[in-house]
Amino acid sequence: MVFSSLIFIFFFLPTLLFCYHIVPQKWLSVRNGVLLVFSLFFYFYGEPKLIGLLFFSILLNYTFGLLMRSQNKKTWLILCIIINVMMLGIYKYLNFFIQTANSMFGASFGLPDIVMPIGISFYTFQALSYVIDVYRGDAAPQKNLLSLALYVSMFPQLIAGPIVRYHDVDQQITQRAHTAAVFSEGIDRFIYGLSKKVLLSNVFAQIADSIFARSTNELSSLLAWFGAVAYTLQIYYDFSGYSDMAIGLGKLFGFHFLENFNYPYISRSVTEFWRRWHMSLSNWFRDYVYIPLGGNRCSSQRHIFNLLVVWGLTGFWHGANFTFLTWGLYFGVLLILEKYALTRILDKLPRVLTHIYALFFIVIGWVLFRSDSLSYAIRYLRVMFTFSRTVDPMVVEYLVRFWPYLLCGVILSAPLYQLAASKKAYAMLSYPLIAALFVLCVMSLLNNSYNPFIYFRF
Repeated sequence: MVFSSLIFIFFFLPTLLFCYHIVPQKWLSVRNGVLLVFSLFFYFYGEPKLIGLLFFSILLNYTFGLLMRSQNKKTWLILCIIINVMMLGIYKYLNFFIQTANSMFGASFGLPDIVMPIGISFYTFQALSYVIDVYRGDAAPQKNLLSLALYVSMFPQLIAGPIVRYHDVDQQITQRAHTAAVFSEGIDRFIYGLSKKVLLSNVFAQIADSIFARSTNELSSLLAWFGAVAYTLQIYYDFSGYSDMAIGLGKLFGFHFLENFNYPYISRSVTEFWRRWHMSLSNWFRDYVYIPLGGNRCSSQRHIFNLLVVWGLTGFWHGANFTFLTWGLYFGVLLILEKYALTRILDKLPRVLTHIYALFFIVIGWVLFRSDSLSYAIRYLRVMFTFSRTVDPMVVEYLVRFWPYLLCGVILSAPLYQLAASKKAYAMLSYPLIAALFVLCVMSLLNNSYNPFIYFRF
C-alpha cells in the first residue's frame, strides 16, 4: 500500500483517522495503540510474510535499550550494532556478495531464496538510532515496549523515511498536542506531496523509464541527456513528495517530523546539495558514523578516509549494486575536492556558473544511480558526451507532449511555493488550490495505474 493509492486515500487513512480521533485526547496511550495497530496492518498489507522480522527488530532493540543501563553497555552496544547490521546484510546484501564472489573467483555458490523486506534499511536505522541515543544519554531507555514499537513502525515514515531519530520524537510519543491548525497543515502538506508524486514524478518516470530501457546504441547524445534530466526531476518529486506526505501524515496525529528536503536543486555546490537532499539520512550518517570516526577534527588524510567511508556506506545503503557504491564514492570524491581545492574557486565565480556546476555533477550522479549496472552507466555516460549536431526526433516528441510538466518541474524545484505562501493573497487561494490539486490527483490515479515509489526498494 502506497500513500498515492486510492485504497490508502479513501479507505485506510479515513478509517484510521476516525478510530484515532474518536478516542478522547486525554487517552493518548489508547490513541498510540490505535496508531500502532494500523501501522502494523499497513506493513502487513505490503509485506505479510516478513512482518516477523519487524517484530524481532523491535524486541531486539528494546532489550538492548534496557541493557544500556548496565556497566557493560559498550559491549552490549557493539553486539546490538553487529546483530542489526547482520540482519540488514543477510536480507539485503547476501545474494550480492555471493554473486560477486562467484564472478571474481569463478565459484558456483548457490543463491539462497531471500526476499528483501520492504523498508528494512529505514526501520533498522531508526532502531539503531534509539539504542545509540540511549547509550549516549541523549534519551532515557523506553520501558514501554508498545511505545518503542510505535516509534519503529509508525506508518508515515516506516517504508521510505524520513529517518526519524529517537531523541527527536521520544517526548512526542507520550506528550503531544492535537490542534485543528496543525491538522489542517497536515492535510495541506499531504496533498502537496501527493501532487508532486502523482502529477509530476509519475510523468517524468514515463520519460526516464522509456529512455533508460533502451540500449545505449539506440540513444543519441541529446536523448541521453534528456533522459538524465527527466530522472533528475523524477527522483526529486518522487522522494520529496513522499517525505511531504509523511510529514503531513505525522501532523494529522500530532507528530512533528524534521524536514527531509530543502530545494536541493538550487544548490551552488555539491556540498550544499547534500545539506539539502535527504537530510535525515545525511544527518544520521554524520551523527552516528562520521563524527564517531573523528569527523574533520583530525589530519587531512584521516578526514579524507572518513569521508570516503561515510559516502561509500551511504551509496551502499541504497542498494546491493556496484552502481550505488560508485555513486556514493563519486559524491565523496567531489566533496573532498570541494573541501580541499574547489571552494575558493567557486566562491569567486558568478552564482549562475556555480549553479550550473552543481547541477552538472548532480545529473551525472543520477545516471550512476539510475543505471541497472555499472557497465550500462559507463556506456550511457559515453553517449552523453558523444555530441552530435542532429536533433533527435524523440526529444522533440517528448518536449511537445510533456513541456508543461517539464516547465512546472523546473519552476517548482525553486522555493517559489514558500514565497507565495508568505503572501496574504495566498491565504484566500490556498483552499481552492489544495482542493483542485486533490481532484487532479484522484483523476490521475483513476486513469493511470503506473504509480511506483523509487525509495520503496531501499
